[in-house]
Amino acid sequence: MILTKQTTQATLIAFFTTFFISLLFTSCETDPSKKIKEQNVELTKERLKNTGDFPVIEFDKNNHDFGEILEGEIAETEFRFTNVGKSDLIISDASGSCGCTVPDYPKNSPIKPGESGKIIVKFDSNNRPGMQRKAVTLITNTSKGKQILNIKSIVIPKS
Repeated sequence: MILTKQTTQATLIAFFTTFFISLLFTSCETDPSKKIKEQNVELTKERLKNTGDFPVIEFDKNNHDFGEILEGEIAETEFRFTNVGKSDLIISDASGSCGCTVPDYPKNSPIKPGESGKIIVKFDSNNRPGMQRKAVTLITNTSKGKQILNIKSIVIPKS
Protein backbone atom coordinates (compact mmCIF):
# COMPACT_ATOMS: atom_id res chain seq x y z
CA MET A 1 0.00 0.00 0.00
CA ILE A 2 1.42 3.34 -1.02
CA LEU A 3 0.68 6.23 1.31
CA THR A 4 0.24 9.57 -0.26
CA LYS A 5 0.61 12.87 1.49
CA GLN A 6 -3.18 13.33 1.55
CA THR A 7 -3.75 9.83 2.96
CA THR A 8 -1.18 10.46 5.71
CA GLN A 9 -2.76 13.80 6.63
CA ALA A 10 -6.25 12.30 6.68
CA THR A 11 -5.05 9.45 8.89
CA LEU A 12 -3.37 11.86 11.34
CA ILE A 13 -6.45 14.11 11.48
CA ALA A 14 -8.68 11.09 12.14
CA PHE A 15 -6.34 9.82 14.86
CA PHE A 16 -6.09 13.15 16.70
CA THR A 17 -9.83 13.77 16.39
CA THR A 18 -10.56 10.34 17.86
CA PHE A 19 -7.96 10.89 20.59
CA PHE A 20 -9.39 14.24 21.69
CA ILE A 21 -12.99 13.03 21.59
CA SER A 22 -12.08 10.00 23.73
CA LEU A 23 -10.13 12.27 26.10
CA LEU A 24 -13.17 14.52 26.40
CA PHE A 25 -15.46 11.63 27.33
CA THR A 26 -13.07 9.91 29.71
CA SER A 27 -11.78 12.96 31.54
CA CYS A 28 -13.06 13.89 34.96
CA GLU A 29 -16.29 15.84 34.73
CA THR A 30 -16.91 16.27 38.43
CA ASP A 31 -16.25 19.31 40.57
CA PRO A 32 -13.04 18.65 42.59
CA SER A 33 -14.59 20.16 45.72
CA LYS A 34 -17.17 17.35 45.71
CA LYS A 35 -14.37 14.83 46.29
CA ILE A 36 -13.54 16.23 49.73
CA LYS A 37 -14.80 13.95 52.46
CA GLU A 38 -16.58 15.68 55.32
CA GLN A 39 -14.84 13.37 57.78
CA ASN A 40 -11.43 14.64 56.61
CA VAL A 41 -12.58 18.23 56.99
CA GLU A 42 -13.66 17.56 60.59
CA LEU A 43 -10.40 15.77 61.42
CA THR A 44 -8.41 18.68 60.00
CA LYS A 45 -10.45 21.20 62.00
CA GLU A 46 -9.83 19.19 65.17
CA ARG A 47 -6.10 18.92 64.46
CA LEU A 48 -5.85 22.67 63.84
CA LYS A 49 -7.77 23.39 67.03
CA ASN A 50 -5.22 21.33 68.98
CA THR A 51 -2.09 22.79 67.39
CA GLY A 52 -0.97 24.08 70.79
CA ASP A 53 -0.84 20.49 72.01
CA PHE A 54 2.22 19.55 69.94
CA PRO A 55 5.48 18.71 71.66
CA VAL A 56 8.10 21.46 71.52
CA ILE A 57 11.79 20.59 71.47
CA GLU A 58 14.11 23.14 73.08
CA PHE A 59 17.89 22.69 72.81
CA ASP A 60 20.65 24.03 75.05
CA LYS A 61 22.43 24.89 71.77
CA ASN A 62 21.74 24.46 68.06
CA ASN A 63 25.37 24.93 66.94
CA HIS A 64 28.70 23.57 68.06
CA ASP A 65 32.20 24.63 67.02
CA PHE A 66 34.91 22.00 67.61
CA GLY A 67 37.57 24.60 66.79
CA GLU A 68 40.78 23.20 65.35
CA ILE A 69 41.21 19.43 65.37
CA LEU A 70 43.78 17.16 63.76
CA GLU A 71 42.77 15.19 60.68
CA GLY A 72 41.82 11.67 61.71
CA GLU A 73 40.37 12.64 65.11
CA ILE A 74 36.79 11.78 65.94
CA ALA A 75 35.23 14.79 67.65
CA GLU A 76 32.11 14.39 69.75
CA THR A 77 29.56 16.78 71.21
CA GLU A 78 26.30 16.53 73.05
CA PHE A 79 23.13 18.48 72.28
CA ARG A 80 20.83 18.42 75.33
CA PHE A 81 17.12 19.06 74.84
CA THR A 82 13.89 19.34 76.80
CA ASN A 83 10.32 18.72 75.69
CA VAL A 84 8.61 21.97 76.72
CA GLY A 85 5.39 21.10 74.86
CA LYS A 86 2.14 19.51 76.01
CA SER A 87 2.47 16.01 74.53
CA ASP A 88 5.08 13.29 74.11
CA LEU A 89 8.01 14.13 71.85
CA ILE A 90 9.17 11.49 69.39
CA ILE A 91 12.32 11.75 67.31
CA SER A 92 11.72 9.33 64.48
CA ASP A 93 14.93 9.97 62.56
CA ALA A 94 18.24 11.82 62.76
CA SER A 95 20.66 11.92 59.88
CA GLY A 96 23.97 13.61 59.24
CA SER A 97 24.61 15.60 56.09
CA CYS A 98 27.34 13.10 55.19
CA GLY A 99 28.67 9.77 56.41
CA CYS A 100 31.30 11.49 58.55
CA THR A 101 28.64 12.92 60.88
CA VAL A 102 26.79 10.34 62.94
CA PRO A 103 24.08 11.16 65.51
CA ASP A 104 23.11 8.91 68.40
CA TYR A 105 19.56 9.75 69.55
CA PRO A 106 16.55 8.27 71.38
CA LYS A 107 14.84 6.84 68.28
CA ASN A 108 11.06 6.51 68.61
CA SER A 109 11.29 6.74 72.41
CA PRO A 110 8.56 9.01 73.80
CA ILE A 111 9.93 11.93 75.79
CA LYS A 112 7.21 13.19 78.13
CA PRO A 113 6.52 16.91 78.61
CA GLY A 114 9.15 18.34 80.94
CA GLU A 115 11.58 15.47 80.37
CA SER A 116 15.02 15.90 78.82
CA GLY A 117 17.28 13.90 76.57
CA LYS A 118 20.45 14.17 74.55
CA ILE A 119 21.73 13.70 71.04
CA ILE A 120 25.38 12.79 70.72
CA VAL A 121 26.98 13.79 67.42
CA LYS A 122 30.29 12.30 66.31
CA PHE A 123 32.33 13.85 63.51
CA ASP A 124 35.05 11.76 61.82
CA SER A 125 37.65 14.18 60.43
CA ASN A 126 39.54 11.52 58.49
CA ASN A 127 40.19 12.72 54.88
CA ARG A 128 38.41 16.03 55.55
CA PRO A 129 41.07 18.75 55.82
CA GLY A 130 40.09 22.42 56.01
CA MET A 131 36.90 24.12 57.15
CA GLN A 132 34.05 21.68 57.73
CA ARG A 133 30.38 22.52 58.27
CA LYS A 134 27.95 19.66 58.83
CA ALA A 135 24.30 19.39 59.79
CA VAL A 136 22.18 16.84 61.58
CA THR A 137 18.51 16.85 60.58
CA LEU A 138 16.02 15.56 63.14
CA ILE A 139 12.56 14.37 62.10
CA THR A 140 10.15 14.90 64.99
CA ASN A 141 6.43 15.04 65.75
CA THR A 142 6.62 18.76 66.57
CA SER A 143 4.55 21.29 64.63
CA LYS A 144 7.60 22.11 62.46
CA GLY A 145 8.36 18.46 61.84
CA LYS A 146 12.11 18.87 61.73
CA GLN A 147 15.00 20.51 63.53
CA ILE A 148 18.53 21.12 62.30
CA LEU A 149 21.66 21.01 64.48
CA ASN A 150 24.96 22.32 63.12
CA ILE A 151 28.60 21.52 63.79
CA LYS A 152 31.75 23.04 62.37
CA SER A 153 35.48 22.58 62.67
CA ILE A 154 38.79 23.46 61.08
CA VAL A 155 40.57 20.21 60.37
CA ILE A 156 44.37 20.53 60.38
CA PRO A 157 45.73 18.24 57.63
CA LYS A 158 48.18 15.45 58.41
CA SER A 159 51.78 16.36 57.72
